[in-house]
Amino acid sequence: MKIAVGSDMKAHLTEVIVEELRKRGHEVDTYGAIVTTPAPWTKVAIEVAEKVAAGKYDQAVLFCWTGTGISLAANKVKGIRAALCGDAKTAAGARKWNDANVLCMSLRATSEEVAREMLDAWFENTPSTDEEDVACLRYLEEWEAEH
Repeated sequence: MKIAVGSDMKAHLTEVIVEELRKRGHEVDTYGAIVTTPAPWTKVAIEVAEKVAAGKYDQAVLFCWTGTGISLAANKVKGIRAALCGDAKTAAGARKWNDANVLCMSLRATSEEVAREMLDAWFENTPSTDEEDVACLRYLEEWEAEH
């Protein structure tokens, strides 16, 4: 799977996740402060989200200090369902019920162990085929198309 990883800060956690994704066999490209500075969270999020929405990447992992800003900005891009996750169960639900395509994490609050658990949960889950879940996602897609 092709995955983009971006952050507004270069941190130990970003390095750990890039290495972990590569160990899992994913093709990974990095953006933002992982590559160069300065890297405002708004620009990193939009750049990566646009590439995911265009199909250049299958999914992405984004980081900022709280994870909130990067997820808010990524979700401005049509077709993006960025989920700020703080634990494995939330990451699993984001993939299953929301078909999230961008995993967002807090650099401040996420330990290496929890980040790896989130990756496990993220990749072990696929979008739900339950009629109600599918209908909710269809509604989002239709709403985006109109606005």
